[in-house]
Amino acid sequence: MALHPDIEGFLELAEFGRLSGKSQAMHELSPSEARQQFEQASQLLDAAPTDALTVSALSITARDGHVLNARLYTSPQPDSEPRPVLLYFHGGGYVVGSLDSHDTLCRRLALAGEFAVLSADYRLAPEHRFPTAYNDAEDITRWLAITGAKALGLDARRIALAGDSVGGSLVASLCIAIAQDPLGWPLVPRLQVLLYPVIDAVKKRPSLERFAEGYLLEATTLEWFYQQYQRSEADRSDWRFSPLYAERLQSLTPTILWLAEYDPLLDEGLAWAEKLRTTGQPLVLDVKAGMTHDFARMGEMVQEVPGMLAQLAAQIGESLS
Repeated sequence: MALHPDIEGFLELAEFGRLSGKSQAMHELSPSEARQQFEQASQLLDAAPTDALTVSALSITARDGHVLNARLYTSPQPDSEPRPVLLYFHGGGYVVGSLDSHDTLCRRLALAGEFAVLSADYRLAPEHRFPTAYNDAEDITRWLAITGAKALGLDARRIALAGDSVGGSLVASLCIAIAQDPLGWPLVPRLQVLLYPVIDAVKKRPSLERFAEGYLLEATTLEWFYQQYQRSEADRSDWRFSPLYAERLQSLTPTILWLAEYDPLLDEGLAWAEKLRTTGQPLVLDVKAGMTHDFARMGEMVQEVPGMLAQLAAQIGESLS
């Protein structure tokens, strides 16, 4: 299928801005400048729904005492039974991204689904290199299962994990860790939702070359992200950085995997789907035609996206019922 016309128009404007000198590619900026640009661009991609929703700010303490921010989204619920929860980790190449940049996406999921959404921050690179983001994600997940869910009126027996891009990589890695050491974890996730995740930071696959430029996420920017996060090249083959290199994947969490047709990460996502199939666990693979990386945050720009997210919320809700 051809590139979606609304995304194509947006990309043309972005290219014009770059050629005219009004904007720069992310990898040409400092990390702080890249974060500012990412937050500004996020406001253009989607507008927050105005439906009734309770949003609460939370603080979670990591293993080293650092305080991590989180945000709980809950829709009105007639009864007082503990509700299931979707724990969400944002994307952004480990360098950019925040609770704010993914606020609308989390709102859409919370409004469409019969579950709460807990969006959690983690420390960013290059100030905090590998494996800090993974460790933060692990600490947040354990906190939710052990004490957080009960304190927030949530059901610790009904937790799903989700994330986009490197947030999806964090979720995949967490589920690998749980599968490898189930007795060492206080939860069994009902589902993992991976939206165009980073799966392999080592091998250069054809889609990385085919969509290297002009399709939102560019190969040079992706490499820049990895360089900011890694301590050395060896980190990239660690399964907490590149989940594809994990072993012992039996009893892995059931998976919903969304990929984008025009994404440099497409082929590594397909490679992950093949590996997941070998585990015998349920897998729902959906390659979204005409879409680029990050399409799930384009609800204002691409009219099909809100419907896609509503359908996803229904699938998540079914797994948490």
